[in-house]
Amino acid sequence: MKYDIAASIVVFKNDRIILRKAIDSFLRTVLKVNLLVIDNSPTDDLRAICACENVEYIFNNNNLGFGAGHNIAIRKMSGRTKYSLIFNPDVYFEKGVLEKLFNFMERNDEIGLLMPKVLYPGGALQHLCRLLPTPMDLLIRKFDNKILRGLINLISKYELKFADCNKQMDVPYLSGCFMFIRTEVLKKIGSFDERFFIYFEDVDLSRRIHRLYRTVYYPQVEIYHGYERGSNKDTALFKHLIRSGVRYFNKWGWFFDKERRLINNQALENLRSVR
Repeated sequence: MKYDIAASIVVFKNDRIILRKAIDSFLRTVLKVNLLVIDNSPTDDLRAICACENVEYIFNNNNLGFGAGHNIAIRKMSGRTKYSLIFNPDVYFEKGVLEKLFNFMERNDEIGLLMPKVLYPGGALQHLCRLLPTPMDLLIRKFDNKILRGLINLISKYELKFADCNKQMDVPYLSGCFMFIRTEVLKKIGSFDERFFIYFEDVDLSRRIHRLYRTVYYPQVEIYHGYERGSNKDTALFKHLIRSGVRYFNKWGWFFDKERRLINNQALENLRSVR
């Protein structure tokens, strides 16, 4: 069967109610869809939550990581779907969201990756469309002192907080919490780099797509994401963040990344022209 959208969620001991809300959000559509839930948990306790039409549950019995988990779904659905959606188990959205994203992509063949406006459950904006990071950008984000962060943010444009979040933008890095991707793009540039267990795999994939296609923030559509920045609370996740950061900068360049500078400068120039 050929699907309009095939989606994947990677789970690891997730809250059942929250996961079910994500699944139900995806299934509320008139489009032909298929959802693969990739379970990296030590047990298959979440299997029953996924027992519904157009949902396939895959139990790994091993924590493969975020990118490797999604790659299972990407390989399985290759050739069977026009668009691939990668989203987190704590994301939910209203009926009609998928249709709006699908129709927008149908009208814009040059776009490879699309991300809607992302809100916290309370309605506040999440700044998840960004420039390609430098080591200093990520160091700044770890400061807890609000005064220091306020001063440094005067010279840091990484999170694009100066931009109008209600306007469509072409940006090089779109968060992995919700990535709406043209499937032919994944065939051309490849899927997630599995060297990143968790963190930076979305930066890497977004960057590779941006090299050949437009990567677009589309605020006419909204979703909700229970974003918690787990690396600030969990020592193991923080270690993964550091490891993945080192691997990312080893791959693309630390302080002398000419391509990053050119891409970021072009993005900033485009954003200033539409303000």
